[in-house]
Amino acid sequence: MTVRELRVSLGERSYPILIGAGLLGGSDALAKLAQGRQVAVVSNDTVGELYEARLAESLAGAAARVSIRLPDGEAYKNWESLDRVFDRLLRERFDRQCLLVALGGGVIGDLTGFAAAVYQRGVDFVQVPTTLLAQVDSSVGGKTAINHPLGKNMIGAFHQPKLVLADVDTLRTLPPREISAGLAEMIKHGAIADPGYLARLERDLAALRACDAAALVDAVLRSCEIKAAVVAADEREAGVRATLNFGHTFGHAIEAGLGYGQWLHGEAVGAGMVMAADLSRRLGLVDAALVERLRGTIAAAGLPVRGPAWSFERYVELMSVDKKAQQGTPKFVLLERLGLARVQRVPDEPLRATIGACTG
Repeated sequence: MTVRELRVSLGERSYPILIGAGLLGGSDALAKLAQGRQVAVVSNDTVGELYEARLAESLAGAAARVSIRLPDGEAYKNWESLDRVFDRLLRERFDRQCLLVALGGGVIGDLTGFAAAVYQRGVDFVQVPTTLLAQVDSSVGGKTAINHPLGKNMIGAFHQPKLVLADVDTLRTLPPREISAGLAEMIKHGAIADPGYLARLERDLAALRACDAAALVDAVLRSCEIKAAVVAADEREAGVRATLNFGHTFGHAIEAGLGYGQWLHGEAVGAGMVMAADLSRRLGLVDAALVERLRGTIAAAGLPVRGPAWSFERYVELMSVDKKAQQGTPKFVLLERLGLARVQRVPDEPLRATIGACTG
């Protein structure tokens, strides 16, 4: 299969995204970055066993290579795991010219990127995402972070990778639940930026859930194009990039409130998008038909469409610890129409009604 390539245009910090099948073991781009350098591959116990040996073929020219394995799961996206990475790098005397390679899903990518952002005040890293969600969203754009018990991704930095290498063959080993979680972010991209892409996803859902390679490459490419364009326009989320958080104010609250790892990120975002669309309707921005269409698409992707049955006060408490919040008041990404979103505060009354109608 032909490798598809696009660039995230950020001046001297621009980098390529390579998308295709069978990329891990024969990447010239990764081999060039690794040549003559100390390389640390950060992965988890599950993904490392499956793919690290294959990835090693692209790292043969490294001056030294170490493997750092972390426990698998969102619950381990924390300071303890971050310190395990630093401990190994320091014991091995890794210098400022070293290269970190994140081999895994969003947890590994975010944590490794944050480690790279702060180790010796910043070193290079590469994203090798192995989940659908990471390939279409979290590996692109330079957001790196760990979780805090009170809020998701609240401790982190912007630090762009040197390369994103998305091999869709890795998706074949994912459980169906993980594929559905990735579809949530793809549906989000269509909803906020490209109605034609959303229609294509609706048409191709069966093929995507079955991990058809051609369908996946096309869809991953389009999602990455959408995100790359937004990142190039607003790298540090001062404006339009915040719209990529459609469904995430509710979704992050669900993840934190349940305990990280109980729901996958994409599952929480799926329910969160339904809630955000319903809130948009109550504010007079969109009609009920659009809300029902999104609800149906999200359900067809195998995702939850209702949040946990918590009180209005509990949701507001959880949402007040959010990167978009201002002085503890949550803000929401709302749909003005399909393909266009905006960020704003909302009155209590429609928010209370949405929480009452879309949970339980």
